[in-house]
Amino acid sequence: MHALRLARTHLSLRAAGRRASTASHSHPTINSQPSLIPLSNVEAQWETLTKQEKVDTALQLEELQKKDWKQLSLDEKKAIYYVAYGPHGPRTPKNPPGTAIKVLLGTMGLLGVSGLAFQFIRSQANPPPKSMTKEWQEASNERAIAQKINPLTGISSEGYKGKGFISVDK
Repeated sequence: MHALRLARTHLSLRAAGRRASTASHSHPTINSQPSLIPLSNVEAQWETLTKQEKVDTALQLEELQKKDWKQLSLDEKKAIYYVAYGPHGPRTPKNPPGTAIKVLLGTMGLLGVSGLAFQFIRSQANPPPKSMTKEWQEASNERAIAQKINPLTGISSEGYKGKGFISVDK
């Protein structure tokens, strides 16, 4: 993607160079132009450069890439990598550092607040109805057996192994 952007910029600069070459021959070529910024410090100065300086530096580094990579210095290789893949332009991080911690702490805080709200609301609720006690449900089972409720498959049937009306384990 970055190579396409550089190619577009390079083509537009060539076209501008052709138009300018018919009017004047005073502009130096990129190869004869000294480095705009020290290549050992590209990362630190990239954001302060103007758009034209960035394009010129990218074109200068593009020319350097045509050389044998074994002859390039470590600073030149780092500069080429930074301009091609550095955190600028479309690769600028969307979130500043520390955002993940803030999101995590915010989520944990909201979960804590919702847990406290749940406990408060539950403490204000009415007690469970008396029909939810184990004794009541056992009495309901006895009454169902006495009245022979559902004699084919339910609690009154022969060999019934289910719990019947008991839904509380307490």
